[in-house]
Amino acid sequence: MAIHLTKESKILVQGMTGGEGMKHTRRMLAAGTNVVGGVNPRKAGRTVDFHDRPVPVFGSVAEGMDATGADVTVVFVPPAFTKGAVTEAADAGIGLAVVITEGVPVHDSVAFLDRARKRGTRVIGPNCPGLISPGQSGAGIIPADIAKPGRIGLVSKSGTLTYQLMYELRDIGFSTCVGIGGDPVVGTTHIDCLTAFQEDPETDLIVLIGEIGGDAEERAAAYIRDHVTKPVVGYIAGFTAPEGRTMGHAGAIVSGSSGTARAKQQALEAAGVRVGRTPTETARHVLAVLDSGA
Repeated sequence: MAIHLTKESKILVQGMTGGEGMKHTRRMLAAGTNVVGGVNPRKAGRTVDFHDRPVPVFGSVAEGMDATGADVTVVFVPPAFTKGAVTEAADAGIGLAVVITEGVPVHDSVAFLDRARKRGTRVIGPNCPGLISPGQSGAGIIPADIAKPGRIGLVSKSGTLTYQLMYELRDIGFSTCVGIGGDPVVGTTHIDCLTAFQEDPETDLIVLIGEIGGDAEERAAAYIRDHVTKPVVGYIAGFTAPEGRTMGHAGAIVSGSSGTARAKQQALEAAGVRVGRTPTETARHVLAVLDSGA
């Protein structure tokens, strides 16, 4: 199994005919993802050929869903148009919207996430790499060739660290890897993914990657303590970050002792999570847990 994305998923790409949309649609198709259409109202009715794989372009998400049965959309539109794109997808009733776009205004994210919740659409992102279930499907920009199918579930704020941990643990493999994004407001949280991985019978161990700023990891630690029975290994980026300065993602800001890597590490360890100080050490913790059968 996998969470949120399987080989049965049918994917639309909003913004497929743009530069980034074209590039990553090509990569998703090469990885075996079932991309069934693009969405661009100005190019509706056209077909784009990707290595002899014709993909139709629809005028709206609703039109694409009606024609193909799509249940996932990947959003590759500029920040100014992201609110409209996600709102359109939610109003069409799509089950999952993966928002890759970086630089979305926070007030826009708040608005479209509220709309999506009311319509029953799960949003991953914004400002995220998407998700991949190796050997089944990938929605977004996560490379398909750095890991094989396996029984580790991974949830991460950071795209780059998602790739690095996938590579470090490539010989073991993953059920699903989810990059939730590092903005202050995101649609899917660590806790959402922890819940799904806990319920997935083919996920044996969970890797949680966080970073400085906010309290998402502390809240995840409390959830793990009370609800997660599978082993969890963690990594927090930002042990050397200076206090009071924004680092990397918009949500990564530390004030006093709140939100520091050390505080997050302590919260996770108190919940029974092994926490690495580097990606390589984190991978060693995963191997040790698997070897021990814990």
